[in-house]
Amino acid sequence: MFLNKSKLFTNFILMNLSFLSMLMSITVGAQDKVSTGSSSTNSSKTINTNVKSVLTFETAIKTAQQNDPWLSGNAHQQQAVKLMGQASNSLPDPKVSFGLANLPVGGFDFSQEAMTQAQIGISQVFPRGDTLALKSQQYKTQSEAFPYQRQDREAKVAVTVGRLWLDAYRAQQSIALIENNRALFEQLADVAQANYSSALARTRQQDIVRAQLELTRLEERLDKLRQQKSQSEGMLFQWLINFANNVNTTTAYMNFHNLDFGEQLPQVDLLSFDLLSADFSHNQNKQSSQRLNSSRLSSPRLRTSKLIQRFEYHPSVQAINKKITATKTKVHIAEQQYKPQWGVSASYGYRDDAPSDVSGAAGIKRDDLFSVGISVDLPIFTENKQDKEVQSAISKTEAVKTEKLLLLRELLSAYSNISARLDGVKRRQSLYKSKLLPQIHDNAEATLSAYNNDDGDFLEVVRSRIAVLNTEIDELNLDVDEQQLNLELNYLFIGNSVTAGDK
Repeated sequence: MFLNKSKLFTNFILMNLSFLSMLMSITVGAQDKVSTGSSSTNSSKTINTNVKSVLTFETAIKTAQQNDPWLSGNAHQQQAVKLMGQASNSLPDPKVSFGLANLPVGGFDFSQEAMTQAQIGISQVFPRGDTLALKSQQYKTQSEAFPYQRQDREAKVAVTVGRLWLDAYRAQQSIALIENNRALFEQLADVAQANYSSALARTRQQDIVRAQLELTRLEERLDKLRQQKSQSEGMLFQWLINFANNVNTTTAYMNFHNLDFGEQLPQVDLLSFDLLSADFSHNQNKQSSQRLNSSRLSSPRLRTSKLIQRFEYHPSVQAINKKITATKTKVHIAEQQYKPQWGVSASYGYRDDAPSDVSGAAGIKRDDLFSVGISVDLPIFTENKQDKEVQSAISKTEAVKTEKLLLLRELLSAYSNISARLDGVKRRQSLYKSKLLPQIHDNAEATLSAYNNDDGDFLEVVRSRIAVLNTEIDELNLDVDEQQLNLELNYLFIGNSVTAGDK
């Protein structure tokens, strides 16, 4: 009896040792797989460079900006407005007139009456005041807004394409994390099956079912992530394709789906602004967070005023400033309607000599006639016309000013929202790196050790491994979210960032 128990105990120890060796081989094999896999992946990339290339973060943004048809269309619009400005600074075309005056209807004899003449005339109208120069200035100001619109568009494209790229990268790396852990879950299922068959450990049938269930869930998560990656790739394609060329250069490295986004997460550096460094200085010095919160509460007006000064240099705000200037010029154009409009006309009248009389005496020689005149209109009744036009132009200017206020409010709201979200992401990242990840890994090792010593539950081993996988994916999501928020925050501060008061 004693020998049988001793033999049974020996077999149980040997089985647990074999289980530990299997897990160690899995861990070492996984590490070797990562190292050799990276080298094999690199070698495969080297071999298959003609089939599949890595679409980097910078390449995606640069390609999208170069292939954006909106930018070329905006440049054509600017050229059209600029040419209209040149055309509007010219006088109206002069008018030339031809006619016969005072022709007798009795015999239609050109020489019968002294007043009969053939006339040719020319007239020229001069617009009121400085209307021409002001219209030319208005078109010029309008054309100056287009470069700011293109700069704003390029920045928005960078944010949109950058977010799509990061979403695709997130899905790709999540797939890689699950693939790396799937072999471990498969091994756990095999060990559970072996222990259940041997009846040496406290393995139950539900442990086997749970292990198979987790493998099925992993497969479902992989399918969902592959679908998300395909969706991001499809949305990226509309930005990367170039319809201007007969041969699509984009297809040299992309084929709609199954793109490779590389393994390194790009780091989007925040632009060097004192406001940003003040907001996020607590990430470099944890003790400054309380002082930062107190400063936010004590001087909100100062912070808002500085933000507004910075946002005044945002391309979208600069474009509206040009629109405001153009509408102000339109007010000056309306005010020119109070001034008279002048016109000059000149005509030359040819008269034939008088016919000879019955006795044959020569007729009277008639001189040709020259006429010149000046016309002017008098804007006397201005109440229902000129006054209303000026008031209308002023109202349009105020309406555009309201657009600027609304845009500044949107930028302020976006800054408050993004900075708060980025602040929360950085705090969570610090918590994950300093406490959560080490504790999750320690818990997984403890549950595995307890199970090996026949003092734990197989279900807890599976749960701990799932927790490790979920935590690693959560950390990846936080890292990607940080870069996406950096993109959005940098958009708010594009353009000239230093005002005269900040120098």
